[in-house]
Amino acid sequence: MSDLASWLTLARVPGIGAARFHALLRRFGSPSAALSASMDELTAVEGLGPQIARAVRTHRDQAFVDRQLRLLERHGARIVTFRDRNYPGLLREIYDPPPLLFVAGGWEAQDEQSVAVVGTRFASSYGRKMAESFSAELSAYGFTVVSGMARGVDTVAHRTALRGDGRTVAVLGSGLDRPYPAENRKLMASIREHGAVMTEQPFGTGPDAVNFPQRNRIISGATLGTIVVEAGKSSGALITARFALEQGREVFAVPGPLNAPGSEGVNRLIKDGTAKLIQRVEDVIDELAPRLGFDPSRIERKPAVPAFDLLPEEKSMYDQLSTDPKHIDQLASALALTSSQALGILLALELKGAVRQLPGMMFARS
Repeated sequence: MSDLASWLTLARVPGIGAARFHALLRRFGSPSAALSASMDELTAVEGLGPQIARAVRTHRDQAFVDRQLRLLERHGARIVTFRDRNYPGLLREIYDPPPLLFVAGGWEAQDEQSVAVVGTRFASSYGRKMAESFSAELSAYGFTVVSGMARGVDTVAHRTALRGDGRTVAVLGSGLDRPYPAENRKLMASIREHGAVMTEQPFGTGPDAVNFPQRNRIISGATLGTIVVEAGKSSGALITARFALEQGREVFAVPGPLNAPGSEGVNRLIKDGTAKLIQRVEDVIDELAPRLGFDPSRIERKPAVPAFDLLPEEKSMYDQLSTDPKHIDQLASALALTSSQALGILLALELKGAVRQLPGMMFARS
């Protein structure tokens, strides 16, 4: 039996979850050695009674293993085991990391500097705007945006990172061949080209409700912190926040409008002191700086990549703008322009849908 086949075989044994898999790995050194162990050796492992020990010795599903290996090749994916060098380093630190991950695309060293952006599937216009703003700014500062590819906030987070030429990682609660929701197949293809799509669920696994809490522990575990953008009182994003706390990671919350149903959960996180209230991405960076070992005042922000056809002077003006409004005089001074020159460029940007004008000659990205 090949090394990879032994990982798949042991993971397939009934009753062997992540915790027991790692207990066997610590005791025997490898899945193949665990599969060859005697009953006495197996029952000596904490948490393994005779019934599970017998299953480890006897349960062999070669058809399952062969099918998984065939589908890996067909989908251009691979299995990354807990022992592999390119297994996500932060995820390796949690209590019950997945023994193996099915990965399409590639988790790279730069993805260790990542932040999760999660929220409700039923995002309001406010929630979408906040998800877009924070995801865009995280990408601009070089952070990988991690989410669950669900409808609503997750989808906005992934799309925004891709639009800004940033990296993004999607964690699924189903097999790579059963993405959920199905309409995000095209998005999934884009994510794997500019990041990774990963899951601990084998091929053929559907989006069963029981899988999503397990998926959420991977989202929080693989990242430095989790931003909850919008969440009702029973949102799955609150589960991700809870896992993040248990894993010793930072939890951030974007406050929502009072009395809005979609804000009840996220506002409670703030009220209870569970999450840090954030108003801009720099609030996140300041909190993460000690773990990353850098001076937050010296981190460089790369210019966002606009999805507009801009002339050079328009691009220079666009780079000066953000979602926080700036006065025309401030913009003109930054680019050594007269107010009338700056206004002409800003109006051209407004016509292209890149900029919006606010009262008092204030301008911001649209």
